Formats: sequence, structure tokens, C-alpha cells
Amino acid sequence: MPVRSFFDQMGFEVTVSFPPARIISLVPSQTELLAELGLYHRVVGITKFCIHPSGWRKSKTIIGGTKKFNTSRIDVLQPDLIIGNKEENYREGIEKLRLTYPVWMSDITTLQDAISMITSVGAITDTQEKSLQIGDRILRAFSGIRKKNDMTVMYLIWKEPWMAAGRGTFIDHMLSLMGLRNVVEADRYPVLSLDEIKGLTPDLIFLSTEPFPFRETHVSEITKITGARVQVVNGEMFSWYGSRLEKAPGYFNSLRLP
Repeated sequence: MPVRSFFDQMGFEVTVSFPPARIISLVPSQTELLAELGLYHRVVGITKFCIHPSGWRKSKTIIGGTKKFNTSRIDVLQPDLIIGNKEENYREGIEKLRLTYPVWMSDITTLQDAISMITSVGAITDTQEKSLQIGDRILRAFSGIRKKNDMTVMYLIWKEPWMAAGRGTFIDHMLSLMGLRNVVEADRYPVLSLDEIKGLTPDLIFLSTEPFPFRETHVSEITKITGARVQVVNGEMFSWYGSRLEKAPGYFNSLRLP
């Protein structure tokens, strides 16, 4: 089998047997992309959080979570390509895997980063034509976003402690593409007190369904504290940067905002 080298989004050169026949995905949104690329028979391992496609958790080996890998299960699978992400996976685990296996890492904060990831995964898995088609469909979908009227927003991802999506995150970029202005100016995912949440006076507060499973029962609690319009939103649409992105603009347009 021929060998080829590719660079990942962190600048590492990754040399693989081409095309790779035994792939492990460490990221839910990228697992769904591999399915969209038609790689069912070549994906051998996924994480316990890889819920799409639903049938894969019964037919693939579960190698642990995104933050804690079961290396013994990975060793049994003998992958010839592992696909991960800088933010979602933990550095120590990735560095350990790199000692033995080809590991391709994504690093995504913008829509263009996501499109680049999709086409790069297509290249390394020998499904480039399909990946280009997926990227084109996503870009066409985003061209149809109906932007909001420069409203301010806070996007909460966790409770106890309260955490929000700040600058330099993919979620922040998605909000900006909707025409919304994030009131959280700190980088990454800052912890906020209830007084800080109230003091930032956002017009809207989005409660994400992941990673914390916010539900409608949390809406009244935050509404009483802030007086903002509070809404539970589908976290997959704001933070999954694989093929699911094609559905995101339609979802954004369907949100009932002032």
C-alpha cells in the first residue's frame, strides 16, 4: 500500500498508508463527517459521545470519551489513521497516540477552518470529491442566513459554575454570522457569576443543549435573574463543525428572535 504525507491544522506532518483502511475518530462532529463521506467500513473506532449516525455506537468499538481514551482498545484496533481536534481532545492523550499512530488534528474557530477541515479529511481518506461537494453545500447554505438586527447575546454552555462561550470560539463565530454581538469579551469559555451575567445586559441569552443539558426548566431561572429573553438552543447547530453545518443556517433562520 502506498504511503502519503499530509499536514494537519496544527501544522504536524502526518504520514499514512493510503488510503487508510482502519480509522478512529475522537470527535463526534468529525465522526458524522466520516459517515457522510461514505466511510462506514473503514471507521473502526469512535468515542462514547459520537451519537451520529445513531447505529454506529452499536457497530463500532467505543474507545472512551473525548477527554479520556482507552489506549488498550485503540491498540487492539491497530488504526492506520486517528482523527482528533485540538480543543475537544486532551493534549497528553494525543501526544501519547502520536508516538505509535498517525494522528491528524483539526483546529477550528471559523467557518473557513471547518471547510478546510472537511476538504483535508477528504484528501487524507481519498474521498476528496465528496468532501468538496459537502463544503460547497455548506457555503451555499450559509449564504442564505437572514441576519438579525445587531442584537446582543450571551451563549451559556454550563451551570455550576456558569460558563459562557467567549471570543476565539467556533460558537462565537456562528453568532457573528447570524448578525448577533456576543457580550462576553473574554477569551474561550470564562466562568461567570450571576451578577456578571446580569451586568452584561444581553438582549438574548441562549442556553445550549450541550455540553450541559439545559432544558426549558432553566429558562425561568435565568429570566428572573437577568430580564433578558432566554431561549434553549440546539448546541449541535452552533458547535458541530462537520457535515452537520449544512443544517445550521436553516436552524438559525427558524429561531424566533425579536
